[in-house]
Amino acid sequence: MVKRKDPPGGGKDSHGRQPNNTRNTKRAKVQAARTIRTQPSDAALEDGKLDLNRFLNAREFEIKSLERSMNKCKAVNATRVFQMVPRAMRRRTASHNVKRVPKRLRAQARKEMLEDNTPTVESRKRKPRTTRARIRAETMRKLRYLAEKKRKRKGKKAGDGTVEEVQRRGSAVVTARPPRPKIRRNMLNEPPKADSKYRKRQINKTWLPTHLWHAKRATMTRPSSPLWRFAIPLTSTAKCYRPTHRASGQKGVVAWDTSYMSTIGVYGTADCLERALRYLGLVQEGLWNTRGKKWRAGVRKWTGTVSRQQKGSRRDIGPATIVWNPQPPATTSDEMETSEKPKKPRRQILIRTHPSCFLELFEELLKVAKGQKPQLHVEDLRFEVGSIELVGPASTETLLGILEPFHDSPEAAERHANVFRSLAGVANPASLPKDAILAFSARDPRLSYPPKRVEIPSGGEQTILKTLTDWPVEENLKPYDIFDRESRYQASRMPSQKSLNRRKGANAPGEPIKVTAADPPIPVMLLASRPGTDGQAQGTWTLLAPWKCIQHIWYCLMQYPVSTGGNPRLGGLEEQRQIAFEHGTPWFPGDFPATTAGMNWELEERAKRRGDWDRRPKSKRLEWKSLDLGAGRKGEIGDGLACDFEYLFGVSARTRTQGKPDAVSTPDAAAEAMVVDPPAEQPQSPVGMTIRQVTKTEFSALMKSGSGEGVVPEGGIVAVGLEFVTRGVAKPCARIYRLPGKGGKAGGAVGVPSTQAEVPATPEARTKDGLPVDLSEQWLSKVPNGDKKKGAAVPRMPVGVDMETRKKILAGSLLAVEVPYPKPAAGNQTDFGGHPLCPGEEDLIGFVTTGAFSLSEGRGTAIGSISAARALETLRETGPREGKFCVVRNAGESIGWLARWEVV
Repeated sequence: MVKRKDPPGGGKDSHGRQPNNTRNTKRAKVQAARTIRTQPSDAALEDGKLDLNRFLNAREFEIKSLERSMNKCKAVNATRVFQMVPRAMRRRTASHNVKRVPKRLRAQARKEMLEDNTPTVESRKRKPRTTRARIRAETMRKLRYLAEKKRKRKGKKAGDGTVEEVQRRGSAVVTARPPRPKIRRNMLNEPPKADSKYRKRQINKTWLPTHLWHAKRATMTRPSSPLWRFAIPLTSTAKCYRPTHRASGQKGVVAWDTSYMSTIGVYGTADCLERALRYLGLVQEGLWNTRGKKWRAGVRKWTGTVSRQQKGSRRDIGPATIVWNPQPPATTSDEMETSEKPKKPRRQILIRTHPSCFLELFEELLKVAKGQKPQLHVEDLRFEVGSIELVGPASTETLLGILEPFHDSPEAAERHANVFRSLAGVANPASLPKDAILAFSARDPRLSYPPKRVEIPSGGEQTILKTLTDWPVEENLKPYDIFDRESRYQASRMPSQKSLNRRKGANAPGEPIKVTAADPPIPVMLLASRPGTDGQAQGTWTLLAPWKCIQHIWYCLMQYPVSTGGNPRLGGLEEQRQIAFEHGTPWFPGDFPATTAGMNWELEERAKRRGDWDRRPKSKRLEWKSLDLGAGRKGEIGDGLACDFEYLFGVSARTRTQGKPDAVSTPDAAAEAMVVDPPAEQPQSPVGMTIRQVTKTEFSALMKSGSGEGVVPEGGIVAVGLEFVTRGVAKPCARIYRLPGKGGKAGGAVGVPSTQAEVPATPEARTKDGLPVDLSEQWLSKVPNGDKKKGAAVPRMPVGVDMETRKKILAGSLLAVEVPYPKPAAGNQTDFGGHPLCPGEEDLIGFVTTGAFSLSEGRGTAIGSISAARALETLRETGPREGKFCVVRNAGESIGWLARWEVV
């Protein structure tokens, strides 16, 4: 609909009504403000001669007119303060609270609001409008009355004068510190006791140390449904998808409070620890020979997947990071000590794992610890050690700005602290040695608040290069304080913010607070990680510190002024999934359906999708049974709201026993044969428990072995990364098909279209189930020229022809028509406008667990899991080049898109 223009002129319109000339009036006002009055040049001439005084007066008039026009334009086009806020603070509806704008603009905002007579709104003075708000206001009034009554009763008991004197001296009352928390061995420990004010909100969950900070800036999990027994921030309330992509790879830094990650401490002799770790799947000989010497010495970490024994095979538990505590240096008294049976030195390890698989791993550790002699001791350190993760080019700079070694002089400082200081200028933690560890004691970051920007010293490139080459962290190695229970407890007894404010007020402005005996050292450990895929992707810093120190470190970290501008960005669970997806690495537990934690995550997601689908009206629902897949096929394959691996392996077994499926005569019969509607909630999937994960190394070994060698475990799946060849964006639960008709029946070389692909299929050229015979060639014809097989025949210009013949051949190749007119309809014109049909049910090999448009690749990508047996069968029959092509179809859609998979 075209908007009607305003009638010209200022009179009435054809209907006798006064037109709305607001737009014309404003336009005329702007044009008048931009008009600059000038004097003609003839005014400065007298009898053809230049009069200097008249010329100067004319130029003075023009200059003043220019200045007057500039001031008018500025006044006409002036923007209000609420239109000048940063991009992250912009909203569709402006707020009329001056506290919502930056401090530098509040005075101007108040002035504008007074001039415009804008009503101001204060939340504490606003009258409650809803029933819930009235109940809260009444509760607050009652609590305030009870607090005042309690204060008066305490003043009468003390007998120290009036209530005002008691209130004035209330800050000087000495309160006893809470006792040191007990850590029980071989048992689960209780979370820290919350303040009485927030205790009722943490009955069925635990808050992170930075919960109050996140609750104001992020979308949290629902109070009634916590995630992994924690209240976890899901995503920032600001629009952050593209800013997160830029900050994690181009400039800036993204930070997460990952204190929900679980930590387990295991203590015992080195031999017993080795047997326990071998039981968890760490059987690589490189870990226990000379190649793993640095890991066992405590200067490197190990990151991988731990597993457990189950019915003659191994089942993955989840990812874990294992760090050894270095041994104390041998002293002279120890060497002189003689004993008939010298005691074996006891070692300590920290195992950091995901909270979704913590209980499973803890039970396995208890089982193996009880069988060792001497017995191992397992401790639950979930609420003893917290963590923060940072990703981005400015991650090292941010850590250097807030973590200052406890000792000022380099001579007295720890070796790891000096190495950490020399990293100024490192833009990617992946440039450090693989699985590097730095552990030292840091001072309270509040002593130097606000944090100052780190300056890179001159000649720092040579220092960084020498440090990264030598990496001198093994000299004078001592046990890490973060393993010591007493050190963690002393670090948690940090001075209050009120006492720090008094000490800061006694100093000169801008002077940092000096370290005193009341400031304990904070034991920290920094873990540098590389991305799982090859390339120039950013690495990750993981900061481990005592649980109660995370809050103070986090507050200072988020206020650090990054050299590229701004502050570190807040990251939630969705941002973690986004960065892992853009790096092409599977995210745990969503992309690991072969684990118990991954299957539980999938079942929860199914219930959410089912609930969303049930809440929609019938006119807005997608009817799975009426989905048209072409060739007379009706209905979705499996459950359209799930990654239905149970149906996949059920179909595989049924297809092997029954042979080739027959054609379905009617659409209703096809729907009944294909559609499976599982219940909304499944407590545990018996078929899902039999799924086994096949690693990339195992899959490569099976590919190199012959067709008769190597046995794929039953229900084995392999994680793959998908890249669409041309168009297409996959969503979770999308179906993955292999190309049909392999094994020499209808296969063709990639990029070399056969005659069957050039000539459209006729209705007679179809298989028993109604699909075209040349369906595989139709899909391979979609491959661009850049992806075609090398060595394909390319038409060339004949040798020894004249210029006229060359022109005719070139014109003929440009204007050639594939088929004579009238061009017959394509083989699938009656179904989807010539787009190739999706393969049949027997060619289904897997599902997409994560899919979207990747900003790093500039195209649609996805991560999924496919059947290892079917993938190997296809690769052995058609080769690795053509066998890795697949068709991806979103659940509920009829058209699929060509993609290529690679094992990750």
